[in-house]
Amino acid sequence: MLAQKPGNQTERLAELQAYPDLTHGADPSLDRLVALAARHCETPVALISLVEEDRQWFKARYGFDGDQTPLEQSVCSHAILEDGMTEIADTLSDTRTADNPLCIEMTPPLRFYAGVPLISRNGFKLGTLCVLDFRPRTLTELQRETLEVLAEQVMRQMELQRSLRNETVLRHEIDHRVKNSLQTVMSFIRLYASRTQHAETREALAAIGRRVSAIAQLHSELYQTEDYDQIRLDRYLTRVVGLLKGSTPPNVVIKTRIAPVTVDSRVAATLAMIVSECVANALKHAFPDDRAGTVEVTLEGVAPDGFVLTCRDDGVGSLTDGQVPAQADGITSIGKRLMESAAEQIGGEMTLDSAETGYTMRLVKRPMPQPTPELQADAP
Repeated sequence: MLAQKPGNQTERLAELQAYPDLTHGADPSLDRLVALAARHCETPVALISLVEEDRQWFKARYGFDGDQTPLEQSVCSHAILEDGMTEIADTLSDTRTADNPLCIEMTPPLRFYAGVPLISRNGFKLGTLCVLDFRPRTLTELQRETLEVLAEQVMRQMELQRSLRNETVLRHEIDHRVKNSLQTVMSFIRLYASRTQHAETREALAAIGRRVSAIAQLHSELYQTEDYDQIRLDRYLTRVVGLLKGSTPPNVVIKTRIAPVTVDSRVAATLAMIVSECVANALKHAFPDDRAGTVEVTLEGVAPDGFVLTCRDDGVGSLTDGQVPAQADGITSIGKRLMESAAEQIGGEMTLDSAETGYTMRLVKRPMPQPTPELQADAP
């Protein structure tokens, strides 16, 4: 007997489609739940059945070979019309199942059915968690209660999958909007830089552009990581330096040697700004008259949570008395002060040194002190 369509069929089917990957792909967590249902109800078959427009699909199954049946063979399409559990002690004695091919033609035929509706958070019955047997029987009160509890767990798992899918979609949308916004800002910066006649203004816009580029790379890194606020510096800083290579003259080589240190996004953004300024200043001041040279950026980890960042060049040397670059203009001086302030904000110690062999910036972030065993033992 073919079941009637639910009165809210259109809305119910739309709700069903809101859940990710329900009609394909195995889910080990759901497989365990149907196996547990079969074990506790002492039945050879257990299914998570989702009732669609013209078929029922088994998202998880135990003891049953097929992954779907037409609605003409669906007992669950009858069960979703009921408010609570549907239990059919003998399928051949019930008008809803007496002519069902699964109950009269399958070998062996299904003679018992019990199913609990899977109800979404919006109140729609998507399908059932059901158990079946090859002989007429009834469930005990404990088995009925167990099946109802397991159906709630199935629905919680499905809701979790839906929430995770929605979060992924939201992250994609945010990523798209942020990328577009940053690209727009970069376009304006390039436009104004191309139109200005003042070298200092162009340098200022270039400094702003480097920061925006570093933010764009940070956003990209955050989007790709599964640790949300944690950033791998070897990947991130290498990408930041890679952007600077686009403006590197052919006589200069930029090298990197960055350890896989992980920090939070605030520290990562600060280090990107410092690296950008150091490399940009080296390219501007260290290699006059097309002098060949190298700029090297290195980062070493200091267990458990410290690091040493070094940016050095083998150029002409750019400091006088170890303080301010000899060729420094206003923008370069501002950049230096920003670097020093940024280092202090993350608890780092920055030093600047100049010699005939070049210019070196060194930033040390010391590890946080660890409690001694005695202090740990006395802690409440």
